[in-house]
Amino acid sequence: MKIAITGSSGFIGSALVRALQARGDEIVRVVRGGAAGPGRVPWDPERGDLEPRSLEGVDAAVNLAGEPIGKRRWTARQKAKILNGRVRGTEALARSLASLSPHPRVLVSASAMGYYGERGDEILTENSSSGTGFLPSVCRRWEAATSTASDEGIRVAHLRTGLVLDPSGSLLKRVLLPFRVGVGGRLGDGTQWMSWITRADHIRAILHLLDDDTASGAFNVSSPDPVRNAEFTRTLARVLHRPAVFPIPLALIAIPYGRELASDLLSSTRMAPGRLEATGFRFEATELEPALRALLAR
Repeated sequence: MKIAITGSSGFIGSALVRALQARGDEIVRVVRGGAAGPGRVPWDPERGDLEPRSLEGVDAAVNLAGEPIGKRRWTARQKAKILNGRVRGTEALARSLASLSPHPRVLVSASAMGYYGERGDEILTENSSSGTGFLPSVCRRWEAATSTASDEGIRVAHLRTGLVLDPSGSLLKRVLLPFRVGVGGRLGDGTQWMSWITRADHIRAILHLLDDDTASGAFNVSSPDPVRNAEFTRTLARVLHRPAVFPIPLALIAIPYGRELASDLLSSTRMAPGRLEATGFRFEATELEPALRALLAR
């Protein structure tokens, strides 16, 4: 297939590009700024600028672009950047795909477990309601921004992704150093649920949703074995043969991030990947400790 990808240089996108190229797919990178070239299409997601003709001939698209949620404190400007890049960029991509003839077969578009917000011990399926607050609002609008494509008959799958684990980036990379030097610990009271998935399984899920012509709508993309933060902490410490006795309270996390973002980082989200498993997808990493041992080669 010829597949257009936004966010192709990111933590997920770069691994996806390698996986697609390994199986022989042709990649069109949709990138910020610069001139168009072979396999390269410029766009401006914050402004919603994307030339539809630049995507002619694509069979599918994967939309992964977006300002990182936890990159910096949530000022009004930063929140606007998080929202606008996702919504306007997705609207521009969906509109461009819908204008093509013939239409691409599928758009796989990122969302996040932030759709559900803070939910305590509730087991969350794709039919669960959205939460309240900034991130649930962003995710609702992000998913709705694909409507132009779905209205034209393009199959759309939304990735409500959990915490993606790989030592090269994201959460695991951030916490490895303090845990390795023996100063790791639970976040907050440690009771919050963490819905996780390895990066390898996440890439496999994207490939699966690209290829399965029956798969549309929202999918919880996380392991069937969510764990509480305290269990995650104990497990990582055990794998690294280090203690984990230095809890990090919300007040301390709020110093660099602000209280709103800090509270979101400690939110409890217990997702069940029922719809993804119903399509026939099977996870390679279903339990946390074997997954961490494989990722960290221990």
